[in-house]
Amino acid sequence: MTADVMAQSTDADKSPTTGSPAAATPDESTGTDNYTGAGKPLAASEIRGMRERIDEIDQAIIDLWLERSRLSREVGKTRMASGGTRLVLAREREIVERFRTALGPDGTQVALLLLRSGRGPL
Repeated sequence: MTADVMAQSTDADKSPTTGSPAAATPDESTGTDNYTGAGKPLAASEIRGMRERIDEIDQAIIDLWLERSRLSREVGKTRMASGGTRLVLAREREIVERFRTALGPDGTQVALLLLRSGRGPL
């Protein structure tokens, strides 16, 4: 997933005119806050705070993803310039296993996307 795609998914919670978080407006039929889904103002405030932290974490993940991809491309170029192979499957298997162990079955998909972003499709 690219930074552009990730940014688009967070834009759904923003006002189309200002780009800032949409105003908290209660849904008259349920009494819930349309922006947070909370049923009470205090919960809505807590949710906004947690979402701010999630957004900070998301940006850190994006920044690290891009840095890793750049470094991976440099490794590949250096390896090929020295007469080596385009990729090292043992290294890729090691990375996939590390992510699977840490994140469970979804970790495999995360690792494969991460590897592809650094070396391109096979």
